[in-house]
Amino acid sequence: MSVLFIVLPIALVLATAAVWGFVWMVRSGQCDDLDTPASRVLIDED
Repeated sequence: MSVLFIVLPIALVLATAAVWGFVWMVRSGQCDDLDTPASRVLIDED
């Protein structure tokens, strides 16, 4: 039972960091264009 006092705050911190990272990623435009980077690999312009 005492392990919950250690694991639960660690889980909350990790979940908060994951949500903060996701929100930061969406706000900075990382998910705006999902098609172009995938097809850019196939088109060689050089």
